[in-house]
Amino acid sequence: MPLSTTARRSVAWTLGWLLAAAASVAVGVVVVTQLGASNRDRGPIGDNELIRQAELTEGSATPDPDAQVVRRSIDEEFGSFVVECRGVYAYGIEALPDEAAGWRTVSFERGPDDDVDAVFAQSRRSIDIEVFCNRGEPTVAELERNELPED
Repeated sequence: MPLSTTARRSVAWTLGWLLAAAASVAVGVVVVTQLGASNRDRGPIGDNELIRQAELTEGSATPDPDAQVVRRSIDEEFGSFVVECRGVYAYGIEALPDEAAGWRTVSFERGPDDDVDAVFAQSRRSIDIEVFCNRGEPTVAELERNELPED
């Protein structure tokens, strides 16, 4: 039995709508994937040429000696983590635990790298802080607080 004109139009509109919806979803997935990848990576934000330079030299960082040096102390309950940026490269200068409160430095990365981190511990607690250079300014990328379970 052949379809009526109204039924054919309905089927055509439905197929057209489904194709448009599928195309929109595909475009959305591609865009979110591309933007999400650049936003998920920690590291320098800003000048794309500087980002590419940092990625190409990862593991063999050689900062520009003429780059502006910006130093910042990130102060939290654990004490202080002093970080310096020279352009897009981060340097861990000092990790100063609040010893009076029972904090100690477990480790810290000196750099140069696209980001540096430090781990502080107090009893069963630890704090891992990661810092990168955002347009030459030391910026906290992540501050992770952990606690060991009781035995």
